Amino acid sequence: MQHYHYIFTGSGLSALMTVYEMILSGKFDDKTILLLDEPETKGRTGEANPKKSNDRTWCFWDNSSLFDEIVSKKWDIALFADENFQRNLVLNTYQYKMIRGLDFYNLVFDLISKQNNIHFANQKVIDFEELGNHCIVKTDSEGSEQNYTCNKIFNSIYNPNLVKSQSKYPLLQQHFIGWFIKSKEEVFDKNKATFMDFSVEQRGNTRFMYVLPTSSTEALLEYTLFSKDLLSKDEYENEIQKYIQNLGITNYEIVEKEQGNIPMTSYKFWKHNTKNIIHIGSVGGWTKASTGYTFKNTTKKSKALIQFLSKESDTSTSLSTNFRKFHKMDKFWFYDLLFLDVLFRRNDLGSKVFSALFKKGNPTLIFKFLDEETSFWEDLQVIWKCPKGLFIRALFGRIF
Repeated sequence: MQHYHYIFTGSGLSALMTVYEMILSGKFDDKTILLLDEPETKGRTGEANPKKSNDRTWCFWDNSSLFDEIVSKKWDIALFADENFQRNLVLNTYQYKMIRGLDFYNLVFDLISKQNNIHFANQKVIDFEELGNHCIVKTDSEGSEQNYTCNKIFNSIYNPNLVKSQSKYPLLQQHFIGWFIKSKEEVFDKNKATFMDFSVEQRGNTRFMYVLPTSSTEALLEYTLFSKDLLSKDEYENEIQKYIQNLGITNYEIVEKEQGNIPMTSYKFWKHNTKNIIHIGSVGGWTKASTGYTFKNTTKKSKALIQFLSKESDTSTSLSTNFRKFHKMDKFWFYDLLFLDVLFRRNDLGSKVFSALFKKGNPTLIFKFLDEETSFWEDLQVIWKCPKGLFIRALFGRIF
């Protein structure tokens, strides 16, 4: 069995971001690293860059130059709307930014290709476990089992049964289908993103449209829900078509499609970490539970993880690090838990909750709060805008 210092089971956003931070730190050049991921198509094994498609789009608000070299579009204004009002959120120090998945993959894999110590294999991970001071990873390689050993495992393969098998922490899904379209009519304002438009029919759920225009005739439109259950593909696409018609577009082409399903939960994933196995990404609780936003959170968590591993100048100490000590629970975890308690019990009131927050709230402060960078006094200024009865009941439900 081939041995590596670090093995990543799964090579999605969290794994690639963590490897990226490892490379930038310069403290892991003498450590062997293996990235494992299930082949997208048969026959693609050992490619330098296995991710060849623009399979997703990440958006985030930012007041720095985070990944500006691959940001494809920025907006200074974001529209919030429901059936009763519209508000242009002037983001001030923040900008709303969009990164195409393929641009991120190309950036990271170009850097990986220059590292002699990092390897990639298109193999399906079928099992992994900790055995004393080392770990074993079992894969399916073209129909036959192949095993590897390592010192540390970074796992990002999501197991939904972990959350579904318990009832203490509610689970919602942020699920969506998006169309990149190009229209004949010039209907989009390229300088303004539609952050959340709750004017669409709610039908007992939290449903909104999300529009990211890149020109007056081109935009990504996503029909998005925060709810327990997924819809049929036709339901998402029928709503997108209806929204396009309401914009006054009669002639358009679909350039690309994307879809996603992101778990929203405050479940304590980190309790499954061991000394030598850490769960990252959605399976590590890296997704912002109250919003489903992942990219910005992942940049923060991956940086913190690499700092944790390399806190001493002698990187040999990183191999003896205890992953159980990495996670630290904070006040924002509890805020997200209360929010999900509210939305889980009264999913029909999601529009009301978000509208109360954004109708008169300070957008800059709200985004700072959602970035988990506010003081307790600033927290109260945001929280006070929310429907108090709903959240007081949720608080008492947790306390008693």
